[in-house]
Order: sequence, then C-alpha cells, then structure tokens
Amino acid sequence: MNVNIEASWQRVLCSEFEKEYFKHLTDFIRIEYATKTVYPKASKIFNAFNLTPFDKVKVVIIGQDPYHEPGQAHGLSFSVLAPTPPPPSLINIYKEIKADTGKDSITQGDLTPWAQQGVLLLNATLTVLSHKALSHSGKGWEEFTDSVIHTLAEQRENLVFILWGSYAQKKGSFIDRKKHLVLQSAHPSPLSAYRGFFGNHQFSQTNQYLIAKGLQPIEW
Repeated sequence: MNVNIEASWQRVLCSEFEKEYFKHLTDFIRIEYATKTVYPKASKIFNAFNLTPFDKVKVVIIGQDPYHEPGQAHGLSFSVLAPTPPPPSLINIYKEIKADTGKDSITQGDLTPWAQQGVLLLNATLTVLSHKALSHSGKGWEEFTDSVIHTLAEQRENLVFILWGSYAQKKGSFIDRKKHLVLQSAHPSPLSAYRGFFGNHQFSQTNQYLIAKGLQPIEW
C-alpha cells in the first residue's frame, strides 16, 4: 500500500501498511474525511513522522488523541498551530520547562522546532472527528502506533521515551529500560499536573542522558 510518509519510516513500516487492519483503517479514514470534518487535515496525519525521520529520533513523547477543535491539531502531540493559544496541558508543559531548566520554551504552541530536533511527538490515535474527543479510537490507529513504538524500541538504542499519564505508560510498558531511558510521571493536564507532573525534571533529565550518550541535547 502506498502511504505518503517520510522515506525512512516507509522503509521500517512497509510491512505494517500491508496488514489487513491497516487496509481497513485506511478505508475508514478516507470515508470519514470525505463525509465529515476530521482533524488534522489529511496532509498532516503523518506530520510527526515527516518532521522526524526514523534515524533522527532521539526522544518520543506519547499523547493520546489529536485536538478536536478548529485550528489546533496538525499531527504533533500536544502541539497547536499559531495563532491558536497553547491549551492547558501545553501551558503546564511550558511551566515545567521553565521551572526545570530556568529557560522559557523556544516554542509558542507550535512544537515543530522540537520535532525538527528529533522529538517524535506521537499521538496514539492520529485522527479525530471535529468536537468529538476519542472518536477515532479503536479503529486501528492504536495498533499502528504500538508498532511504531515497538520498532523504535527494537531497532534503535539510547532513546528517551517520555510517558505522561497512565495511558502513555501502559502503551510503553514493554520498553527495555536497559536499552532506553523511560521517564514517567502524571499527565500535564490541569486535572493531574499537581500529582507529579510539576517537579518531574524530565526535560533536564532527557538532556543529561542525551549528552551522556554523545548526542545533541534538545533546545526545549
């Protein structure tokens, strides 16, 4: 199956695109885009992969579902396009960056600069209906993104996996902690940020690990 995705990801995921579930998923998504309002726009479904090639990934941040209001989702977890103001979870991420590193984030809601430095901003589900959170969950995306995480964990070394909240932690539970750095905490949502997200120091920990492995740290 011809999937419009960056070449290195096409190479490592080509067998996934031929599986029956992915064919059903593709048929479903095409109908949804043709008949309903779906986010992100179709050209941005694989934006995280296109901005962060397989061999360039250094950090993986796992989200659950794209934003479902106009002008928000563009294929990167937690990220929104300008001029949309940062949502509450992203505001809390910025607060922790400041508290942890002493610096303001280089981004203003759009996390593309992180992706370009090797941060794979991966949602578990890559599409969503307008105004309906989790509306495309259980359709096959989770199986696809599980495969993405497995492929990274198996074929790469010395990655940092950042797992915020129970959903992301379950999705990354199999990752070999001897081969990769796995950082876990509460989710940055206002509902849970004060239960362990604030003060987790994971942005500085990530960079300390990357530097120790001879890699360029992330400018958050």
